[in-house]
Amino acid sequence: MVSTLRSTMNGTGNPGSQSALRKLNEQRIVETLTSGPATQAELARQTGLSTATVSNIVKVLQDANVVATEPTTSSGRRALRVRLNSNSAVAVGIDFGRRHLRVVLANLAYEVLAEESMSLPLGHRADVSISAAVEVLDRLLLEAGVRREDIVGVGAGIPGPIDHRSGTVVQGAILPEWVGFHILARLEDRLALPVFVDNDANLGALSEVTWGPHSGVGNLVFVKIGSGIGAGLILNGAPFYGHVGITGEIGHATIAEHGLVCRCGNRGCLETVASTTIMGELLGRGEPEPLGPDEIVRRARAGSAAALRVLDDAGLAVGRALAAVANLINPEVIVIGGPLADLGEQLLDPIRRGLLRHAVPVIGETTALTMSALGARAEVLGAAALVFQNADIAHHA
Repeated sequence: MVSTLRSTMNGTGNPGSQSALRKLNEQRIVETLTSGPATQAELARQTGLSTATVSNIVKVLQDANVVATEPTTSSGRRALRVRLNSNSAVAVGIDFGRRHLRVVLANLAYEVLAEESMSLPLGHRADVSISAAVEVLDRLLLEAGVRREDIVGVGAGIPGPIDHRSGTVVQGAILPEWVGFHILARLEDRLALPVFVDNDANLGALSEVTWGPHSGVGNLVFVKIGSGIGAGLILNGAPFYGHVGITGEIGHATIAEHGLVCRCGNRGCLETVASTTIMGELLGRGEPEPLGPDEIVRRARAGSAAALRVLDDAGLAVGRALAAVANLINPEVIVIGGPLADLGEQLLDPIRRGLLRHAVPVIGETTALTMSALGARAEVLGAAALVFQNADIAHHA
């Protein structure tokens, strides 16, 4: 699990300050306990903190009702066993997609308490979508029996770059209606809760090292292939955000020198070759409307020669773009997510061939390539994890 607590655009103070260090140590204890109860001595060994520091942090967390303790025996000696009060702190995750909204409630043990998804119209406006999210959240709280005061924060993601200096959506988002919209301020105003926002691909990467099977991976790339194509980066065990928070824009890597003009204004971007929108347009020629991702998956599974050819071309292009990323940062794992994830090897195979062809041989051969096991839930689960990575859980109560 990611062990570095990141200060988001909301700010948690100077990363080197005593308060930031205290929060980091508290987060280490909480994250360690998500794997199960442990004695204070075991917590000290697993976190590298001193027994005195662990003891002090446990007292703070116990006062905040985040953990409970009970006497036990360890190696023949009396000890204090510590466990999470899982539902004492609940995170809300919200995933705003091009055509969908998904909301989850999750506890500190990384368990989903309630979840709901719904369709949104193409070109939905931000205020309308936020109102829908508020209504869904109210229903989920009632369904799960969770009190509003138990919520420690809300994580939200959108399919587009967010300037972390201002909290606004910038040019290049799949939701052009949201460009210039201050999503952080508007959500906090509507929800009256701490809010943390991020790009959906970044949240996908975070979910893979928290909810997914890659908790021990220090360097990971998550690639979402959908209407747009974006990458989230985990480097040295922490999300990487660059200078202003706009990273992983792999969809705008130039693949075809004289290709189609992209929505970003450049020509021949990866998205003009390998997005689900382009695939749907190619396969939908002669039909009333372009095909959606579900139909692309259905046709590929049925062995449609046209669908398999389109997937092969797209996969090779994605692999080529990923080779440049792999050559630069040498990740341990590249995870492919998005609405085509159910295709498995039908999509992974051409991506792998493109990666191996264009990467430095030793990098291509040692980089694991896999589909996300979290499917369509990766981004919203990452949004919940973003809350636990940044909210002041210990002092919530």
